[in-house]
Amino acid sequence: MELNIEIKAKSNNQEAIRDILKSKNADFKGVDHQIDTYFKVNNGRLKLREGNIENKLIHYQRENKEGPKQSDVTLYNFVPNSSLKDILTKSLGILTIVDKKREIYFIDNVKFHIDVVEDLGTFVEIEAIDKDGSIGKEKLLEQCNFYLNLFEICEEDLISLSYSDLLLKK
Repeated sequence: MELNIEIKAKSNNQEAIRDILKSKNADFKGVDHQIDTYFKVNNGRLKLREGNIENKLIHYQRENKEGPKQSDVTLYNFVPNSSLKDILTKSLGILTIVDKKREIYFIDNVKFHIDVVEDLGTFVEIEAIDKDGSIGKEKLLEQCNFYLNLFEICEEDLISLSYSDLLLKK
């Protein structure tokens, strides 16, 4: 299980954020068209991410609060076009589907997403990731807050909910 501290915010300044990431020599992984299928579960959130870069089954638990928040994440890499989606759909049922175009960048252990989400708009996400317990929650929080300030993200732009929750509220 990974420990993530993450921030999600509405964003209308993607170009400025891209420029900052380039100036920091961020590792650009590409643009991923991702379809996240959320399933009905009793505990946390379960989604199947299908993309041209990332293909994962993701279970996570996270508080719905603005600003930096902890996510406890379990990941499973799967082979695209397998029967996994069909099995999950038949056994659990689909809650909602999130369709997005995501630019993916990394600086060390911090992952950045510049997202355009169908029916929702434009967003930025900052995820400080501790894969093996060697970094710790305090350092992850510090990293998130550093980039929050660097990107000049306003408090009123912070989002507490997942994209799936935002779509379900529409």
